[in-house]
Amino acid sequence: MLYQAYQLQDDIIAPTRFFADLMRSKMGVSGDGVKQRLAAGLEMIARLKLTHARPDFDIKSVRVGNRDVPVSVETALDLPFGKLLRFAKDMDTRQPRVMVIAPLSGHFSTLLRGTVETLLADHEVYITDWANARDVPLAAGRFGVDDYVDYIIRFLQAIGPGAHILAVCQPCVQALAAVAVMSEDRHPATPRSMTLMAGPIDPRESPTKVNEFAVSKSLAWFQGAVISRVPWRHAGGGRRVYPGFLQLAAFMAMNMDRHTKAHRKLHDHLAAGEIAEAEKIKTFYDEYLAVLDLTEEFYIETIDRVFHKAELATGAFTFRGSRVDPGAIRNTALLTVEGGRDDICALGQTSAAHELCRSLRPHLKRHHLQANVGHYGVFNGKRWEREIYPVVRNLILSME
Repeated sequence: MLYQAYQLQDDIIAPTRFFADLMRSKMGVSGDGVKQRLAAGLEMIARLKLTHARPDFDIKSVRVGNRDVPVSVETALDLPFGKLLRFAKDMDTRQPRVMVIAPLSGHFSTLLRGTVETLLADHEVYITDWANARDVPLAAGRFGVDDYVDYIIRFLQAIGPGAHILAVCQPCVQALAAVAVMSEDRHPATPRSMTLMAGPIDPRESPTKVNEFAVSKSLAWFQGAVISRVPWRHAGGGRRVYPGFLQLAAFMAMNMDRHTKAHRKLHDHLAAGEIAEAEKIKTFYDEYLAVLDLTEEFYIETIDRVFHKAELATGAFTFRGSRVDPGAIRNTALLTVEGGRDDICALGQTSAAHELCRSLRPHLKRHHLQANVGHYGVFNGKRWEREIYPVVRNLILSME
């Protein structure tokens, strides 16, 4: 009944949000101090909601060299549980092809908008755009960890030989497994390089609160406490999922003081008529409060295989019944990136990939520690743009 209770609560609050937004819009954006404070309060009420549809990437152009190049988003491959999107640029110059593997952990792929926008200046960029499980009909079947690995391989096939991959957070495990499988099979689309950023290759290293919570509960507890059935009003009605609103609540609880302060600042900016400052906060939370559901099997298998058993790190990871050996990777360069203040994926968890990829020659292995960033800062923001991205770009160029 968990999902139904959430849906009922949202339905009850919806009219209040609607009328608050209607009153605010009729008041306009300017006025005296009292009017602005009232409008600010109404806007805060109107924004009291989660959304369940992917926001637009809203990347209209990118600076390439000394000119602005128009960008459009195309679907390169459409599968039931995810699409492969291509950011097409109106230019003839050939650039390295990079597939960004977005996490499937409660947010849409647009959470990596900043990552994509930075990469676009020097690369032809693709991204995995995972579907909201509540919108996938039961007839589409299941989607578990092996299916995720399979999707990565199929997406790379669609791009063709000579591509590179960049995985962010949770999919680092599946990305490494996919490259190992493709390397062992001598697949022509095996990527030339893989960049693994802040992912739990070995979650036993310097466990964070996230890791400790995952291993402190049994699978039966997770199935009983956080798995719920999608209401029948949605396309995926009846599907058992881990709701995105629960994952968001968990993330926010880790830094509740920061989120509370941010919303106080937003109210103060709105009340003072400081539109530009308010927009920065609104833009972030419009994305952060857009959530998607995970299939039960993907969530439970991730808890079991990645966190409880650390299968990849212990050599027990399998794909379609066969053991996955990262030692099969011989020609795909490896870059791992970690944040010194990451409270989700701590130091050592991602760099563990280097020991697993034992057949890679030293010149094909690189590690970058960004000491002054947390989890989000590894792939977004000024440190990503100015200090981490150049390392990623140089690795990709070295393999072209």
